[in-house]
Amino acid sequence: MEISGILSAVVIGIVIGVLGRLVVPGRQHIGILWTIAVGIVAALVGSAIAAGIGVADTKGPDWIEWFIQIALAAVGVAALGRAMARR
Repeated sequence: MEISGILSAVVIGIVIGVLGRLVVPGRQHIGILWTIAVGIVAALVGSAIAAGIGVADTKGPDWIEWFIQIALAAVGVAALGRAMARR
């Protein structure tokens, strides 16, 4: 992966992580760096899932891919928030 691919994954991960955090109701007990990490992982996994089901490359915006990524980020933020709250 080239440096531009890594940088774009980080930027997209930040956006996806923040959107995922906004979707989850209540207070999350995780920091911004964990939110970004969850967003990056959700963006990568969501892209792989979208490619697997054939909706990654569409004409116009890839709304289904974004929905998958944000849903994965929301699940990740909620799970990590609960794990951190138990500590």
